[in-house]
Amino acid sequence: MSNNNVCEQAPGVATVGAVKSPDELTQIFRARGLKMTPQRQSIFRALHGSGVHPTAEAVYAAVSVEMPTISLRTVYQTLNDLAAMGEIQAIDLGTGSLRFDPNVDPHHHLVCEECGRVRDVEADFPGVTLPAEDAAGFEVTTTEIVFRGRCHDCVAGAAGDEADVSADPNQTSPIEEASFG
Repeated sequence: MSNNNVCEQAPGVATVGAVKSPDELTQIFRARGLKMTPQRQSIFRALHGSGVHPTAEAVYAAVSVEMPTISLRTVYQTLNDLAAMGEIQAIDLGTGSLRFDPNVDPHHHLVCEECGRVRDVEADFPGVTLPAEDAAGFEVTTTEIVFRGRCHDCVAGAAGDEADVSADPNQTSPIEEASFG
């Protein structure tokens, strides 16, 4: 690979993963003996069908519209429970807050350093390896690449509030709307 911007589309990858339906997540929680509450169900509804990488605060803002008495602690606990179950990923992309990614399949990210937007990159980088002198017996199991720069809106000078973009930039979710709030 001579060009740093060249990558190969991962074979068989057509869509970004999404959070399971609220009913499916309810069944998973109950099967694990976790208490189901209206607050958790509201969080499940906010996450369902969303391709964004929200912070707990963005989820809280979206859910508190429907349920004003919900606590930020409940949102964090539910998101952490979902991450522990493998239903979402808790990721630190250096944006200042932990993000929760609905796509649990191996993938990479684009991060806008100006507005904080995050987008999934579904690509293979077969030439990326750890130099032998740095490996020193370390066994690599996964590789995650984060591309940093400026998104289209920021390059064009039209960036709005800090928000996440979904796989379909024309589709907004309650979480995105709360972020733009």
